[in-house]
Amino acid sequence: MKAVFHHNQLAHFPTRYLQRGHIVDFPEQPERAKRLLKGVRAAGCSMHAARAHGDAHILSVHTGRYLKFLANAYRRWNRPKGKAFEEVMASIRPVEKPARYPSDILGQAGWHQQDFSCPITEQTWTSIRASADTALSAAELLIEGENSAYALCRPPGHHAYADRAGGFCYLNNTAIAAQFMRKKWDRVAILDIDVHHGNGTQGIFYDRADVLTVSIHADPRKYYPFYYGYESQRGKGPGTGYNINIPVPVKSDDEVWMGALELALSEISDAAPGALVVALGLDAHEADPLNGGAVTTPGFARMASAIAKLSLPTLIVQEGGYLTDDLENNLASFLKGFGG
Repeated sequence: MKAVFHHNQLAHFPTRYLQRGHIVDFPEQPERAKRLLKGVRAAGCSMHAARAHGDAHILSVHTGRYLKFLANAYRRWNRPKGKAFEEVMASIRPVEKPARYPSDILGQAGWHQQDFSCPITEQTWTSIRASADTALSAAELLIEGENSAYALCRPPGHHAYADRAGGFCYLNNTAIAAQFMRKKWDRVAILDIDVHHGNGTQGIFYDRADVLTVSIHADPRKYYPFYYGYESQRGKGPGTGYNINIPVPVKSDDEVWMGALELALSEISDAAPGALVVALGLDAHEADPLNGGAVTTPGFARMASAIAKLSLPTLIVQEGGYLTDDLENNLASFLKGFGG
């Protein structure tokens, strides 16, 4: 399997994270990508550098206003008469309708940053742009004829909406790649197996029938993102029935995840897509610091093997999975299980 990465993804490194009222070190660190690169090599994948793609592909998913904010927020935040903090972090958000889009950077930060896990540093735009290019470059490999490819995207993307960042995510790499793949295939399916629900991906495709979104994740009644990921959220208008959520209990093990995956794969098979995007989170692992799952390292290989049996052109996009001694082994297990 070919794997794609860009070194600019290492530049983004916020220092602060608000966790249950405490400021702690930011969990989504560049070290994640370094360990995942070791996993790619252990799986025997060939490495390829991401190439630059135009903004048009990103604008097919995200709004122009949002991209302008991401590209310029840090410079505006630290203008000579600007704010004291080095990182752009919102302190106020619109909570009622009607609401109007403000011109001040603090107000715009509140509009576009939905929680405290998506601060913007001087290098954030550089990294998130490279992350999107990584997803697009890997998707391009499938369009050109590869049967599978892996995009080592960092920062991740599946919590990002068309005009909002959240959950360590800024640009929705999975959604951008799926939309790009629509150039070749009339219908694309997304299978999200991150321990967190891909609420941003759900929001982007919620009223569409050409992209089936299926997500297995820890029960949102007790786990982030809390408000999204319920079985009753099935899509809207033309997209009704094309958004499928399969929540599992927090700290579920291999057998529970495999049972949910069997249901997910059945839904995907019935929809008969031309290609598949797997939003790969490794944070369902039993040792992950975010404590949402109890999947073992061999469990990731079992999931990958089951997904591979769909025999679809498949793009694997990296989402979550945080710093443990098992991170690189979990990725290698999945890629080998897929047949990488």
